[in-house]
Amino acid sequence: MLSASQIPAQAPRVAVPRHVAIIMDGNGRWAQRRRLPRLAGHRRGTNNIHPIVEACEDLGIAVLTLYAFSTENWGRPDEEVNGLMQIFLEISRRETLALHRKGVQVHPIGALEGVNPALQQAIRDAADLTRHNSGLRLNIAFNYGGRAEIVRAVRELVAEGVRPEEVTEEAIARHLYTAGLPDPDLVIRTAGEMRLSNFLLWQAAYAEYYATDKLWPDFTPDDLRDAVSAYTLRKRKYGRL
Repeated sequence: MLSASQIPAQAPRVAVPRHVAIIMDGNGRWAQRRRLPRLAGHRRGTNNIHPIVEACEDLGIAVLTLYAFSTENWGRPDEEVNGLMQIFLEISRRETLALHRKGVQVHPIGALEGVNPALQQAIRDAADLTRHNSGLRLNIAFNYGGRAEIVRAVRELVAEGVRPEEVTEEAIARHLYTAGLPDPDLVIRTAGEMRLSNFLLWQAAYAEYYATDKLWPDFTPDDLRDAVSAYTLRKRKYGRL
């Protein structure tokens, strides 16, 4: 857990966030600054996931959602997309058993349509193996888009025959990929960018935001602790005084 010495005395003692979401940005820039292929940055970025998962467990965070691949990322050059798919397949096969041994529950959010069949199976295998674990819930947002998720939820309600007056925020939330989970308390974005990029648009309506210039491959557990410490200084108003 976060130690008292890491939180300034004047802090209002907001609880450690239950749900942290991270937009893992800057892999390509990390590689370019080192005159390496962009895929080298993506590979380095995937190696950063495990220590951040462990840091979340140490801090007492219950849910971690990582933005791995967006619906818009298909528009990147074929060489980069194909390389990313191979990297995701490798890390899924490599890390799933280690995460399972730690009691982590891996849960993909996003559509699998159009994804390489071998990677689809690896994603399903990871979810199936860890389904009954009771530790950290790790959501991997893969082929994910916030707008597409909301459209999907509304279509499911229509298919159920829900009447217009029965469409409520609660009804939509039940059809989101994150149904049953707390909304993210803290959204972290690396690489200095200041936008959501179609990530958890519904769920993050009242999240606190934290941006850092650190590129994702350089983002450390200490950086995560700094973000959580900053969060504990916030006063969450939810539109109220």
